[in-house]
Amino acid sequence: MTNRFDKSKLPSRHVSVGPERAPHRSYYYAMEISEEDIAKPFVAVASAGNDSAPCNTTLDFQADAARQGVIANGGMPRRFNTITVTDGIAMGHQGMKSSLVSREVIADSVELSVRGHCYDALVAFAGCDKSLPGMMMAMLRLNIPSIFVYGGSILPGRFEDRDVTVVDVFEAVGKFAAGNCPLKDLTALEKVACPGHGACGGQFTANTMACVGEAMGLSLPNSNMVPAPYKSREEIAIAAGAQVMNLLEMNLRPRDIATRAAFINAARVVAATGGSTNAALHLPAMANEAGIEFDLHDVADAFKSTPYIADLKPGGKYVAKDMHEAGGVYMLMKTMLANGLLDGSCRTVTGKTLGENIDQVTWNPDQKVIYDVKTPITPTGGVVGLRGSLAPEGAIVKVAGMHRLQFTGPARVFDCEEDAFQAVEHRQINEGEVIIIRYEGPKGGPGMREMLSTTAALYGLGMGEKVALITDGRFSGGTRGFCIGHVGPEAAEGGPIALVEDGDTIRIDAEAGTIDLDVAAAVLTERRARWQPRVNDYQSGALYRYSQNVGPAYQGAVTHPGAKAERHVYADI
Repeated sequence: MTNRFDKSKLPSRHVSVGPERAPHRSYYYAMEISEEDIAKPFVAVASAGNDSAPCNTTLDFQADAARQGVIANGGMPRRFNTITVTDGIAMGHQGMKSSLVSREVIADSVELSVRGHCYDALVAFAGCDKSLPGMMMAMLRLNIPSIFVYGGSILPGRFEDRDVTVVDVFEAVGKFAAGNCPLKDLTALEKVACPGHGACGGQFTANTMACVGEAMGLSLPNSNMVPAPYKSREEIAIAAGAQVMNLLEMNLRPRDIATRAAFINAARVVAATGGSTNAALHLPAMANEAGIEFDLHDVADAFKSTPYIADLKPGGKYVAKDMHEAGGVYMLMKTMLANGLLDGSCRTVTGKTLGENIDQVTWNPDQKVIYDVKTPITPTGGVVGLRGSLAPEGAIVKVAGMHRLQFTGPARVFDCEEDAFQAVEHRQINEGEVIIIRYEGPKGGPGMREMLSTTAALYGLGMGEKVALITDGRFSGGTRGFCIGHVGPEAAEGGPIALVEDGDTIRIDAEAGTIDLDVAAAVLTERRARWQPRVNDYQSGALYRYSQNVGPAYQGAVTHPGAKAERHVYADI
């Protein structure tokens, strides 16, 4: 099989071909690799597997299964691991500042390992939120033939004869604070909400980005909604290892697949599923790696004309397991393509176009999770972009499952999440207020924390749609209610959100896509003259370095100029 590949044209020639590479080959012999195997293409198998959380505990097993497919199709697999920061555990304290930063560290670490060892192709396995875009960013940055594999979601827990997820536990904390949930019930719920391996089951960030992987053609068709405990996950991993060798033979690379049209397809799938607002960070960040201009406003434009058709938690009824049983992402894309909402000409890791892959799917009218585009849950998408005097660079809100799309009220200002959560916990928030949590942006946090602890507690108190919450930070994909994130420019940069004072009137219209601060220009000018930049507590280490390099949220909160500044592409060394 090795004659399928011309090693002299692959990156691994730099560590395995010619007399001058004898020292390099000696390391491979030390690992009991044969001369025949050294002559094969070297395939990186990158795993975000670890013991940090159930999202990641099956990844190493799946990554090792992928070796079988690589070997059977003429390659030599080389597995390595990278970090994760698991949002459900990092949530609600200073640890969440590490979450978004970990996306960059994951992408960087995969890049460095591949560059340093001159690997020819890549199969990337991820489970928890930021590890999915981190892996796909690395694939696009390196541009060697690659396939992304999601480790799969957790199965739903059962509590009081209903399906539950970890978000139910976060919301129960608020109910407990309100006196509406006895401690024994909270304790019982926490013990059954997460019944095994896999990432959070609703259409939160992990499952949203798993859908993106398929929508963009970077993952095998209908592979990512398969739950983590299912035996078929092993088969998917083996198939990915085999298929990456075919991509190497065809020299079909991630940037051939991830075109601008593919990014629009992905944004539409996010909207159609009521997916996580974090996609509006991760899609621009991925586009940056491919040299494509695609920011928050481009994402929002795709959202505007996309109906909400997948009845998934947190706004709906179902979880990833149910979507898999209903036919998966390709069932969703079947009705979208049939109604002109997707570009079927985009290429995928199958070697075929998205349209050709979708042609293999038969629409199932009997399933209840995915609606036909002609009869949507709502006619516009589950996620909406906003812009206005409070957010000149934009902001984003998930409206899936919401009944109220306009909100006007007085501001209640907090300069960090902890202060806001304490006010919620002590029931010091009033109906009709617009809660402002600022200095939590990419630079100011630093790290752009998610606010699930606060938003879930508000829902638990019964205030979910009775108040609005606005932040220059982020929200979990599990957040629901009138919660607006990614406000830019952020407070640390002196954006309008830094000038808001208690009692200021704020007007939000998610139908019109506007978010405005109703304060006279002269008053804002006077406030700006008094405003002083703040110094955060992180003046060394990884968070300091991130804060010094990170760009604005509307461009993906990235830390380097991306492919548009490239002088060379790794794949062509």
